[in-house]
Amino acid sequence: MRSILPPKITKKIPKEVLEIFQKFSDAGYEIYLVGGGVRNLLTGKVPVNCDFTTNAHPEVIQTLFPDSFYDNRFGTVGLMIKRGKKEERYEITTYRSEKGYSDSRHPDKIYWGKSLEEDLKRREFTISAMVIGPLRLSLDKLGIAQGKPTNHQNFELIDLFGGMEDFKNKIVRAVGNPQERFLEDALRLMRAVRLASQLGFIIEPETFGAIKNNAHLLNRISRERIREELFKILGSDFPAEGIILLMTSGLLPYIIPELLKGYGLDQKGHHIFDVWNHSLQSLKNCPSKDPIVRLATLIHDIGKPYVVKGEGANRTFYNHEVAGGKIAENLADRLKFSKDEKEKLVILVRWHQFTCDERQTDSAIRRFIRNIGKENLQDMLDLRVGDRLGGGAKETSWRLEKFKQRLVEVQKQPFTVQDLKINGHDVMKVLGLKPGPKVGEVLNKIFEEVEENRLENKKEILLKKLQKIKDE
Repeated sequence: MRSILPPKITKKIPKEVLEIFQKFSDAGYEIYLVGGGVRNLLTGKVPVNCDFTTNAHPEVIQTLFPDSFYDNRFGTVGLMIKRGKKEERYEITTYRSEKGYSDSRHPDKIYWGKSLEEDLKRREFTISAMVIGPLRLSLDKLGIAQGKPTNHQNFELIDLFGGMEDFKNKIVRAVGNPQERFLEDALRLMRAVRLASQLGFIIEPETFGAIKNNAHLLNRISRERIREELFKILGSDFPAEGIILLMTSGLLPYIIPELLKGYGLDQKGHHIFDVWNHSLQSLKNCPSKDPIVRLATLIHDIGKPYVVKGEGANRTFYNHEVAGGKIAENLADRLKFSKDEKEKLVILVRWHQFTCDERQTDSAIRRFIRNIGKENLQDMLDLRVGDRLGGGAKETSWRLEKFKQRLVEVQKQPFTVQDLKINGHDVMKVLGLKPGPKVGEVLNKIFEEVEENRLENKKEILLKKLQKIKDE
């Protein structure tokens, strides 16, 4: 199917994309926007980090764009495009066909393709195999006037595999034989789930069956690529539904097997769901968009099956947050998280079981802040909101609101000796001391009194305290 794009869609095409279209067309080559950029335009969004397919070979592309880079064997040339204050990566790939997928990820042999159809039939899903590009002469038979390709009236959508129909019906469907598509690249197993969770689509039954049949192939995919897809699922508009798809498709055991142990594990007290469903509902209601915070919310109770004791109303999960923190650490290592990602995930899971008791001392609240870090306070509160709503409670309570107020107030007080309004030089000057352990001992003693609100953290007051120590 080939159709002219209406102006309301073409007007969303960025000028940078139009310029690429123009340059290839002027040089006599075909060029099409493909993948996520097409889906963005069809939903009224401006495409970013665009992907293109062309009949021009890599050396030609690099001639057209001298600042481009080509460091792979897949015919993909990269461009860094400045759009406003942001820099985006555009990728332009030569038409190709492939043969052999011995590692279930990359083709053993690549051949430059001669036609768009040859290129598109190797793509994974119908909604990813639609392209948008300058109107070609082949549409003359439709009575369309020729014109410059940058004219907003002269762009076409080419859909050779029913992608538009699936897009309208909100379906993720493999191109051709789904079994063959997943054997070619096992990462497509997770991509199907990711697309469904990002778009709110369902996976077509035959495609879903092929995912289940080939779930074991995920073991052949690098942990880094699995992590990237998991983060995209968690960062989508429907993260909980994405996790459910991972579970029902049989993929979750190869990603977070520990999470499945909470399935059917009932809880007592205020909880209205088992651990599994509580985790899903918590994720669904987490206000943060950060994939790490959402993951922490999903797995915050992951330690419960490992510490459970008793049955029914007598069931307990003491220290589940400690067990969960260790599992989070192992998960982060397994999926090759960065140091900062790992630290944040572990902290949020390990310390999520905090109390909002209004009788807490300022010292207790300061310890809480030290444990999780000031930079993680809002993330922890977002986790708590998800946890509350996921357990059937209201979004907040007067205790939680009071706790938030105290977090603000307590942060106005010093947290370490370095926050005092005096320093070691002041101590040495007033007490006549030389550098040494005694200086630190004095500062620590004064800090204790400030922390316990027995001294105000003002320089003149602390200097008077030093003078009093000297006089003693």
